[in-house]
Amino acid sequence: MKRIFLLIVLLTAVGQLLVYAQSLEKLDINLSNYKYPYEVSFLKLHIQQQDLQMAYMDIKPKNFNGKNVLLLHGKNFNGAYWQTTMEALLAKGYRVIVPDQIGFGKSSKPENFQYTFQQLALNTLTLLNNLGIDKVIVTGHSMGGMLAARFALMFPQVVEKLVLVNPIGLEDWKLVVPYTSIDEQYKNELASTYETIKKYQLTNYYAGKWNNDFDKWARLLAGWTLSEDYKLIAWNAALTSDMIFTQPVCYEFGNLKMPVLLIIGDRDKTAIGKMLVKPEVREKMGNYKELGKIARDKVPNAQLVEIPGIGHLPHIEAFDLFIKPYLEFLEK
Repeated sequence: MKRIFLLIVLLTAVGQLLVYAQSLEKLDINLSNYKYPYEVSFLKLHIQQQDLQMAYMDIKPKNFNGKNVLLLHGKNFNGAYWQTTMEALLAKGYRVIVPDQIGFGKSSKPENFQYTFQQLALNTLTLLNNLGIDKVIVTGHSMGGMLAARFALMFPQVVEKLVLVNPIGLEDWKLVVPYTSIDEQYKNELASTYETIKKYQLTNYYAGKWNNDFDKWARLLAGWTLSEDYKLIAWNAALTSDMIFTQPVCYEFGNLKMPVLLIIGDRDKTAIGKMLVKPEVREKMGNYKELGKIARDKVPNAQLVEIPGIGHLPHIEAFDLFIKPYLEFLEK
């Protein structure tokens, strides 16, 4: 009886996975069959001896207040996940610019590219120059926080204020984590499925809680795994993972001169390479309760807002708790 019961459970689980796989929408390499919340335009770039396209949304409200806000996405996302933040900013009169970085979202996925935060920052400045924007409030989440910090360090004359939302890179993981080659990263990316993506996000982002708002971002990544071009998507993902691991910005926080707001969901434990180290080391990694305070103390003109019990994506998991201090900082 026990064997029969286990077999029934197994068959039911397999059946559910098959049903889900059938309902999972295949997405092409540039997400041309995925609609963003606002009109998407493309900037042509000629960099590293190739022609590429950078996708972006640029919305100027009728009640424009003269201020521009740049929103930078994280590694496992694209500009679309800023939708509710965009709506709140537009309601207050801010012009909002939301790019997909090269290698992400609707932007080009090159076969060969040397990814650096400096290159992505240059691309972003080119976009702003093309739009005629010379001053901007920069907001970055997760990997976008690392890029936002690098952008602010390179082009302080452009950045009025800087907001970092649960940025990764508040610590230098390569001091304790063994290096994983790009080839190994690529193999890991190729093995991604909806189930592995959901498990990672469920564990690392949402502390075991799940809902439809969280699920749509997991489905977005998983839809790519069905694409004929997934190998190229996975290759770019491996290259950007290497960029994140090898190019820390935390040593330069003291050079940020503009007003800085850190919004930190203090349940977050995100850290690169945690599973490659001993448990006692792993336990100390990604401790955002402490990392937020350390980062605040490094930055000359920084404010820290901690959101208790919230994880890696405050603007998705707890929008109301995120948006209030965010808008207050922008309006000072």
